[in-house]
Amino acid sequence: MCATCGCGGEPQDHGHDHGEHHHHQGHDHHHHHDRVVRVEEDVLAKNSRIAERNRGWLAARRVLALNLVSSPGAGKTSLLERTLRESGFPATVIEGDQATERDADRIRAAGVRAVQVNTGTGCHLDAEMVARALPELDPNPGSVVFIENVGNLVCPALFDLGERAKVLVASVTEGDDKPLKYPHMFRAARLVLLNKVDLLPHVRFDPARFLASVREVNPRVPVLHVSAEHGEGLAAWYGWLRDLHP
Repeated sequence: MCATCGCGGEPQDHGHDHGEHHHHQGHDHHHHHDRVVRVEEDVLAKNSRIAERNRGWLAARRVLALNLVSSPGAGKTSLLERTLRESGFPATVIEGDQATERDADRIRAAGVRAVQVNTGTGCHLDAEMVARALPELDPNPGSVVFIENVGNLVCPALFDLGERAKVLVASVTEGDDKPLKYPHMFRAARLVLLNKVDLLPHVRFDPARFLASVREVNPRVPVLHVSAEHGEGLAAWYGWLRDLHP
């Protein structure tokens, strides 16, 4: 499916054929490309149908679902742990990782029910994985489901899970040009949380340049500066959650 990361779909054929077969190779390559595009469209269309079913399932229970996305190491899980302990929202969590139950164990230690979804070689959650997890999670009516996606700023931008909004967690330990490098994800986000701002004195990161880069790809998205470690800016994040789900 994802040509950018090779997590499925049809393998690219890089074999070479010379001489009189050159024309056929070009012809075959054209057909192969068309086939890959068709497979990709089919996968995304199927995913969208399941995402809509998830949305209906959640709406019937008045459950707010948020899709948390980030690069690996941006601090999603730490931010989520603190949010679950402090925000007062009744919540459950779907944890997406390629392997291990470590993050789900951390969430359970915070006193919240969590379902771990391991994607194996896959680099993102899809709507079908969430559809299987939701009945097992069985969120209470009126609660919040946080879906912590696999750390990746490419494929999760393409896959609707049935969530109300994507919340993108960036951090000052990454480049301040990330929004320009991964514009699709920043464009898909309803909120950007710039995490680890307590480290600003110790890293080369220009918050003004980061904000300008965000504005270039998504002029209206709110950007909040937060520290999961020290609590800075978290009241504004909890306020954003309350506005979305009174």
